Amino acid sequence: MIVVTGATGNVGRPLVRELLAAGERVTAVSRRSPRESPAGLRHHQADLAAPQTLKPALDGAEALFLLTSGDFVAHGGILDDVLEVVRTGGVRRVVLLSSQGVATGDHPSELEDAVRRSGLEWTMLRPGGFHSNTLQWADAVREQRTVAAPFGDVALPIVDPEDIAQVAAVALRDPGHAGRVHELTGPAPVSPRQQTAAIADAVGEPVRFVEQTRGEARAEMARFMPEPIADATLDILGDPSPGLRRVSPDVERVLGRPPRTFADWASRNASAFR
Repeated sequence: MIVVTGATGNVGRPLVRELLAAGERVTAVSRRSPRESPAGLRHHQADLAAPQTLKPALDGAEALFLLTSGDFVAHGGILDDVLEVVRTGGVRRVVLLSSQGVATGDHPSELEDAVRRSGLEWTMLRPGGFHSNTLQWADAVREQRTVAAPFGDVALPIVDPEDIAQVAAVALRDPGHAGRVHELTGPAPVSPRQQTAAIADAVGEPVRFVEQTRGEARAEMARFMPEPIADATLDILGDPSPGLRRVSPDVERVLGRPPRTFADWASRNASAFR
């Protein structure tokens, strides 16, 4: 059996579908009960910030997909407690959704460090930004046919959450990925201006791109995240390191096909912007 935490999110949902389609027994873990679940899926409500709540989900599990939230990270230093519950629950293998920025030093490594010292078999997935992050523009596109974002021509090789999910499914099912780190990107860097053009093509109508100043973007971001995090995010978006700009071959290496483009993602999700 495979346990998937964060099972209602942009990666967790397609990962659960992928594993069920492969015939695996799956327990989906989330902090809230889903409104509907695929046939054959077991759901368990738990919060990683209270590690013991995860314990009942682990009965009979061999592998765990570990996705932590920003709220969880804010608690600080409790992943060791989660992993102790996982290890004593009989799980042998954990696949961690980490971040491309760990390798470049743009993001801290404490989650990976905890997994490495857990005594479990591990695989690290380090994605860049998600295609689905652009869903934050959906209201403005639907209502005004406008996207407002900073650094309009700074391009990064963002990745499709479906590709992350498929790589995770392989790593969870194949022990040959133990001890490996997979850096997950799209096939080419794409800028906010180019993303806007792809969304316009997907909805079949013009969408105007408005470039924000750093100050405008910071004021908007500070409404839903701490100001230091907003500043750090803008530093990365405005002047990303060469490592964050690099296109990785790992999606194709694992899946045997190229990663999906942002245009493909926009086409599949056009209804969110109409």
